[in-house]
Amino acid sequence: MATTDTAPVASSGTANSNEVIIETRNLTKVYRDFWGRQKVRALNALDLEVRQGEIFGLLGPNGSGKSTTIKLLLGLLFPTSGQALVFGQDPSKVETKERIGYLPEESYLYRFLNARETLDFYGRLFNMSAETRAQRVDELIEMVGLKWAERRQLKEYSKGMTRRIGLAQALINDPDLIFLDEPTTGLDPIGIREMKDLILRLKDEGKTILISSHQLADLQDVADRIAILHQGDLKEMGRVDALLKVRDETLIRAKGLSESAEEEIRKVIEKDHAEILQLENPTTTLEELFLSIVQESDARPGRRAYSQRDEEQSSES
Repeated sequence: MATTDTAPVASSGTANSNEVIIETRNLTKVYRDFWGRQKVRALNALDLEVRQGEIFGLLGPNGSGKSTTIKLLLGLLFPTSGQALVFGQDPSKVETKERIGYLPEESYLYRFLNARETLDFYGRLFNMSAETRAQRVDELIEMVGLKWAERRQLKEYSKGMTRRIGLAQALINDPDLIFLDEPTTGLDPIGIREMKDLILRLKDEGKTILISSHQLADLQDVADRIAILHQGDLKEMGRVDALLKVRDETLIRAKGLSESAEEEIRKVIEKDHAEILQLENPTTTLEELFLSIVQESDARPGRRAYSQRDEEQSSES
């Protein structure tokens, strides 16, 4: 993060929930070789919006364009064509970066500093006062569960512990927008659950969170909406609950049915005065959805996966 002459911008937890925080318009990134010839089209005409207070997930296999998208949104790369906007501004602007927290897939931290020294160092980059830094460091160490190891040098930390202090570093400036790249890497099952709870807590505070992950079950638990990328193309996007519905099946859960009632479900439920507990479309899993989209994309490259979801989501909006 860049050094600034002002304290970090206050969190916008009270902002309008319809406010667009991230917007990409026909965003394209082409990597070229030494002679300027196209080498890889990493991202192709990406259009998406992320709104204030959302947890938005980016899914895709290696080489799908997830990391390129995040780097473009952080202002670390420049698009070949199209546009990326963060808080309505160019992401390379310092005032935009002041409001962003970023946890990369691999955290690069100073191994000979302890947790308190690490967070204090990053607090200084935001020109935070000594009193504010001390308070913020205490809050974050407690939040990520490293109070017991706050005086140990980071070289003694396990990968999971390093992940936790990396998250604390990303939150030092109390950002409005948080990018998390594979946030559960190196965590045990308890740590994964705690990380999910922390992400949901940040959402409750009004933060907007973009997560890039291969852990499909993790995103299924916390994400409001997801985008699935494959070979640089957007293949699917929408609310998790809508995307996971199995449209050609109906699940009925009933209580108090007699044996005769099982023969003619709806008629006998009414006749038996039984209680309908559930009558809706069942859902698949995010893993099954992801694999089916990738397989369909391989079979029909360059085309977005199309299903009844598109029509239903359009009518809902």
